[in-house]
Parts: sequence; C-alpha cells; structure tokens
Amino acid sequence: MLLAHAPSRKLGNPSGPTLEFREGPKPAGSWAGTRRLYVGGEAAFTLSYWCGTCQFVFRRAGQSTGALTLPLLTERLNRGLTGVDVGVLATISDSLPVGDYLPVLLSVQPRQVSPGAEGDYFAHEQVDTWGADYNGGQPVDPGTPYYRTFETPVDKDAHLYEFVVPLVPPSWNDTARVAGFKSTLAESNSPTALAISVLDVCQPAVQVGPDYYEHWALTHFLLDGHHKSQAAAETGSSLQLLALVNMSEGLSSVEQVARVVELRKQSPGVRIEHRQP
Repeated sequence: MLLAHAPSRKLGNPSGPTLEFREGPKPAGSWAGTRRLYVGGEAAFTLSYWCGTCQFVFRRAGQSTGALTLPLLTERLNRGLTGVDVGVLATISDSLPVGDYLPVLLSVQPRQVSPGAEGDYFAHEQVDTWGADYNGGQPVDPGTPYYRTFETPVDKDAHLYEFVVPLVPPSWNDTARVAGFKSTLAESNSPTALAISVLDVCQPAVQVGPDYYEHWALTHFLLDGHHKSQAAAETGSSLQLLALVNMSEGLSSVEQVARVVELRKQSPGVRIEHRQP
C-alpha cells in the first residue's frame, strides 16, 4: 500500500557520501564494469548489468561488513512516520549520492526468502523468462536471504516485482532487538524502515524462456530497519518503509520511475503467465 509520496527532490552529499552507485573494475575485453552499490567505500552489492537485456540481479559482494549507523534517525523511525518527513530526508541526505530522489512511504509485509528456496524470484519467475540454461544451468544466487513485499502488473507485457534487501544478512541481527520489535509490531504497524531504492527494467533481447515479458524490479536496500523487517517477516506483521527511489541510477527512465507511485497504489497481483505452447 502506498501511504504517501512527495515530489522528486535533489538529495545527496557531493563530498564523499557513505553510499555510492558506481562502476566496478572492467574485465578484459568488456565494454563496461559491473554496476555496484558501495557502502563506506566497500562493494556491498553487484547490480544488474547495464544492457537491460541481461537478468536482473542484486548479489551480495561480501566486502561490506556492516549496515549504516543512524543514531539521529533511529528513534524517530522507530516511533513511525505519518508522511514523508522532510527532517528525515535532510538528515539522511549526507549519506546519499547526489541525485534526484522520489520519496515514497509504503506499508509492506515482508516475506523472507532464501536463494533457491520456495518463493525465490531468481529460481522461479526469472528462470521462466530467461530460461534454465541462461546462467550456466543455475539460477542467479543473490548471496543473501531477502524479503519479497509486493508485485503487480504494469501491463500484459510487463510486471513489477518489489524486493527489500538487507545490507547485512538477517542472521547477523541481534535476537533480543528482533524480539523487542515483534512486541512493538504486535501493537502498531507504524515503525518505519528506511531504504535507498532503484528501479531496474530488464527483458531478454529475444525470447528464451516460456514466459517472455518485461521485469520491473524495484529494489529497496535497507539503511535502517534490519531488526524491524526480520521481526515483521517472522510474525507476518506489516511495517512502514520510507523508500528514496534514485531516479537515475537504475536501469529505467525518469518516466518509468515516476510510475512507481501509480503502480504502488494498485492492488497486489501475481503474473498471469503467457506461456508459449
């Protein structure tokens, strides 16, 4: 559910943000290095390749060892937001790469999935479009458990999938804090997580798998809310998510990012498959 949104605005720190999207090392013979999300100067996630015809991916790089520490925001977010809070945006701005961001406040009910297990997008929906043999016969391995929260049709030839990705694996979370949030979420769904987000729009250049369509992948990388999200997933509870969708770092146009608002107002809907005989 979309709770609130605000017009896109410029945010970010021009002199050394904690978070950065940039190109990784370029392999010999390649025209570009991989897209990566860096946290504190260390590669945290490898992202979808630039072409847009390769499979969508977020893959934990294994070099980043911690989440952000946001003492000025944690208490405010734990109490919950009633809308897009400009004070929160101003505080987090110093940690962000400079760019235009679309702020959206969502209600989400996280469902934790593990690579290769039931509900794993990479082992199911992605394989149906890119084919079982596209990645050497193996589904993409994101290298971490993650949360699925929402999906809805864009049109008959495109579908939106939403992911919430922790910067550190849920197994690293403090169990006492997770238990505390379970109690909190039993009484209120207003505690709020915070994320930097990107929209990747990917589709194979030619039909490979049986269900050929455009995948709109909205990925929220958690900046605050790791314990809250795990607590919500383990209890089937809802919580709020303030997502700052970067309008230029995803594999999408500004117009496609702007559509996130209308798409997140829609009811959830699974893909109606259009398989070839």
